[in-house]
Amino acid sequence: MGNKEPKHLDYSKKKRALWLAGFLFAFASLFAVGLWLQAENQEQEQSLTVVTRGVGTASSKDTTVLAKVISGEARGEPYIGQVAVGAVIINRCKHPNFPNSVYGVIFEPGAFDAVKDGQYYQEPTESAVKAAKAALGGWDPSNGAIYYWNPVTATSKWIWSRPIIARIGNHVFAK
Repeated sequence: MGNKEPKHLDYSKKKRALWLAGFLFAFASLFAVGLWLQAENQEQEQSLTVVTRGVGTASSKDTTVLAKVISGEARGEPYIGQVAVGAVIINRCKHPNFPNSVYGVIFEPGAFDAVKDGQYYQEPTESAVKAAKAALGGWDPSNGAIYYWNPVTATSKWIWSRPIIARIGNHVFAK
């Protein structure tokens, strides 16, 4: 008598529609949060001091963003290893192949796992804050390195082509 579908199919369609609506709402919410974080990061970037290729002055925001990435990238490393990770970022600021600001280096796409996996957005450890200040103050235990990695977890074949110049804690440092 007509094209009426059984009631259980009607329920299934409603369930699917509700699931889809929930999914789209969640996606839209995450997208909005992402845009908000991106705008916030751009505001921070505009207020940061550029560490020039020669001499630069670090701001308190440089210290904060550097401490956050050190905390995420070198958590559990000895203090000197944390300073070395910070020094690599400073060395990149001074290198012509990298952005010339702490923020620019840290947020270069794919540069740091701590940014990619969200560890950067956690409160930095006290040790990381001290290490950031030391690196910004000129201490460079990495001996001028512009790369570092953990040889146990590194998956990039390219990174192993870089000449290793220091080993500190679980990281190796290279030019």
